[in-house]
Amino acid sequence: MKMDRSCNAQRFFWRALVLFLSLPAHQALSSKSARALNNTVSAFIVFGDSTVDPGNNNNLRTMFKSDFLPYGRDFANRVPTGRFTNGRLATDYIVSYIGIKDYVPAYLEPSLSFEDMKSGVSFASAGSGYDPMTPTLSQLEYFKEYKKRLMSTMGNQSTIQHINKAVFLVSAGTNDFVVNYFTIPIRQRSFTIATYQQFLLQHVKDLIKGLWEEGARRIAVAGLPPMGCLPIMISLNSNSAVLQRGCMDQYSSVARDYNALLQTELASMQSSLANQGSRIYYADIYKPISDMILRFPSYGFDEALSGCCGTGLLEAAFLCNPNSYVCPDASKYVFWDSIHPTEKAYYLIFQLLRPIVNALIQD
Repeated sequence: MKMDRSCNAQRFFWRALVLFLSLPAHQALSSKSARALNNTVSAFIVFGDSTVDPGNNNNLRTMFKSDFLPYGRDFANRVPTGRFTNGRLATDYIVSYIGIKDYVPAYLEPSLSFEDMKSGVSFASAGSGYDPMTPTLSQLEYFKEYKKRLMSTMGNQSTIQHINKAVFLVSAGTNDFVVNYFTIPIRQRSFTIATYQQFLLQHVKDLIKGLWEEGARRIAVAGLPPMGCLPIMISLNSNSAVLQRGCMDQYSSVARDYNALLQTELASMQSSLANQGSRIYYADIYKPISDMILRFPSYGFDEALSGCCGTGLLEAAFLCNPNSYVCPDASKYVFWDSIHPTEKAYYLIFQLLRPIVNALIQD
């Protein structure tokens, strides 16, 4: 009897959690909420690829752009900001949850004010990665420029304290594997999968060391998603890409192995720097996305392996454009285009990352 009651209680808890997480994002999180855990975080600063780029590529010469409809269809005032989704990114929900501001702006936004810059920006650029061969924005160099701009107004000591109290998030690596290793197999000529993983991890460590030397102390690094479940990977590599779509574990297993190695490296760095006030964490995005795909009806989704834009099989960036067909309700889809999650999926990722966010922001 006690065991039955315990099982029933657990089932009730998980059903309630899924019901909460399935609420529309605008209902579940107020952008005007008080600071979580009464934190004193000074800024939220982001590095990475298109999953966290709020529009830097709008101001760069690149084909990886999304500053046109239907991107941004569900954003405030239906504005296509350059985010590769229909609305907000997970980073927008994080900065709002912390209580700093509603959205993370792009560092390269021409109209960016000093105060908005000071409280946090994203240096992320769609198409970028850790591999120097991946199209990349010199994000660490831009951060050094950002720091100099703060110093010119705030002074050196205040800027150092400001950076020490900021939270940093890095989210990249998918382009390295999907583009450079699997789709255009440039790196396969020089690396096995195992040696390429180690090659990328060294670049991750170099980036973290660079941020540390510039004053960063609270850093989260996101792992890879289940790459074999990305609609574009299924379309390009499956023998049944249309009629019997399914995740391809030979690619997702590479992500799992890489994530395990990344988690170990980050734990080692945290251990060696803990006595200097470091908080270096691994942010698991694989499990949340995988669970959304495997149990998509439980989250209120109707479709998990194709995107809302166009056919949902290959479209992304300029292939998802004002002339494309778009599904009526993006909240029924895990993916917005063939690569990027919908606003609802990003919100669910944020919710499931909240323990890591809380660990970073608590004083």
